[in-house]
Amino acid sequence: MCIRDSHNSLANYYTLNFSLVQHHKYSLTEIENMYPYERDIYVDMLKDYLEKEQERLNNRR
Repeated sequence: MCIRDSHNSLANYYTLNFSLVQHHKYSLTEIENMYPYERDIYVDMLKDYLEKEQERLNNRR
């Protein structure tokens, strides 16, 4: 699933919300109170961070 496409279906919306709450310490209230563009910005920033972390871990091996 592409992060930017998470709003394309209701299932993707809930899947992303679940991931943000369970794995990244956002509260459901915080997520639901965000403007859609604000949520997209935070999700993009998180995606970039995770990609850089994965790259850093891969370089350590």
